[in-house]
Amino acid sequence: MDNRLTTTLGDLSLKNPVMNASGTFGYGEVYAPFFPVERLGAMITKGLTPRPRVGNEPPRIVETPSGMLNAIGLNNIGIEAFIADKLPQLPATDLPVIINVMGESVTEFVELARRAAQCPGISGLELNISCPNVGKVGLAFGVDPAMTGDLVAAVRAVYSKHLMVKLTPQAPDMLAVARSAERSGADSLSVVNTYLGMKIDIRRRKPVLSNRTGGLSGPAIRPLAVRAVYEVVRTVEIPVVGTGGIETAENALEFIMAGAKAVQVGTAQFRNPRALVDLIDGLSDYCDSQQVCIAELVGVANE
Repeated sequence: MDNRLTTTLGDLSLKNPVMNASGTFGYGEVYAPFFPVERLGAMITKGLTPRPRVGNEPPRIVETPSGMLNAIGLNNIGIEAFIADKLPQLPATDLPVIINVMGESVTEFVELARRAAQCPGISGLELNISCPNVGKVGLAFGVDPAMTGDLVAAVRAVYSKHLMVKLTPQAPDMLAVARSAERSGADSLSVVNTYLGMKIDIRRRKPVLSNRTGGLSGPAIRPLAVRAVYEVVRTVEIPVVGTGGIETAENALEFIMAGAKAVQVGTAQFRNPRALVDLIDGLSDYCDSQQVCIAELVGVANE
């Protein structure tokens, strides 16, 4: 282990600041042919709901300039199948495993948190608060500070391990949402989820995605995400994990210098299956050449 790369997210100790973004890594098995998953600082699962979901009809992914749009529709095997079939297949290491969870109501999120709390091998939860709340006419939890606070408090009441909240850039005031999540018991924030976008097929004269709109990710959103991290770090005291268009160590260092204590990488893995370990090696090379450690670089551009 390269001690120059170690970092912490509250009570979580990471051997390096690199983790995958939810939805791009399966449940740990997808990238096993390319590198040992235990090389990561932490692993985040594909989003899980209380019961299996099929998701949206295809097409649900489309390339865009410097990125991609996706509207998968929360397709997943459900938390019970993950615990029974996927979790036991992960290597028996000290790798922190964080499960991304999604619910349509506070009750469903609490149900997921209670189930996760019963399972050894799960180090924490990442709450996807971009999901629609069926009790609020489809309004996403994460766009309203009060709704965010109520949800985080309810999950915190039944879950004692690490609680990460993934912020959505669709919020009219993301900083207010960040403060609300912190006050209600979040241990860290991941910043940011995808930006809403659309692509139209001019021959068919219809949106390309069956869902019409989708989440924009990839390098196109990186400057927006760096700014979001910079501002959130200046707003809250809890650790921030940066995500959005990271492909290289240089990209990751932008987020770290903006104040992120760790980063998540998603879309880059579709082009380069070894993107995560290449990034780890790149960070190691940078620290070696500059004679610094990651902890010394966190927030240096935010001072």
